[in-house]
Amino acid sequence: MPISETDVRHLRRCVQFAAEALADGDEPFGSVLVDGAGDVLFEDRNRVKGGDQTRHPEFEIARWAAANMSLADRAAATVYTSGEHCPMCAAAHGWVGLGRIVYAASSAQLQGWLREWGVPPAPVAALPVTEIVPGARVDGPVDELAAEVRSLQRQRFARTR
Repeated sequence: MPISETDVRHLRRCVQFAAEALADGDEPFGSVLVDGAGDVLFEDRNRVKGGDQTRHPEFEIARWAAANMSLADRAAATVYTSGEHCPMCAAAHGWVGLGRIVYAASSAQLQGWLREWGVPPAPVAALPVTEIVPGARVDGPVDELAAEVRSLQRQRFARTR
């Protein structure tokens, strides 16, 4: 499905959440859950700085959706995110039956940037969402927003060096 102006608007919000996370000393990721009617239901950012590496916004969205939405409503929803889901978040997305995923930057892009900057690999492999959830409807990356995500990630790793 092509990326619409509405998609870009929601992705911009995700990038704003990522910037907010970075400003708070956290990893720069943000996500938004939108229902089938276009209403924003849940928004969050990464909250892993306290040591719980499962506090990704996409995982929080899956938990929230499972507790607050019917299966049909979950399937009709869209998850927008600054970066493509990690395997943990992709699995949670698939298990609760959420619908479309739209991301600003892909896992492959992030991994390329990290290699370029000499950052050691993460303890979990970066896989495309569709390798974890084969039937997932996924769109992205969005070049102009991927550049903003790259800048946020660069700032993150510049702080740790």
